[in-house]
Amino acid sequence: MVKLRLKRCGRRQRSRREGRDLRKVGFYDPIRNQTYLNIPAILYLLEKGAQPTGTVHDISKKAEVFKELRVNQTK
Repeated sequence: MVKLRLKRCGRRQRSRREGRDLRKVGFYDPIRNQTYLNIPAILYLLEKGAQPTGTVHDISKKAEVFKELRVNQTK
């Protein structure tokens, strides 16, 4: 199963997660309160069956990505 995760940002340099990126979908920096989402990439991966993590789901919900997903599915 493919999981959508955001890139880690901030002060602490932690170890890498297991595996490499299939596609960069965005990042979230809680220190600077910055968020970047690659919405076309997120929509493409969600249509193909990828599952978002909790953080990606919450941030995408605020950005209304799921509304765009439903509009694309009805076409």
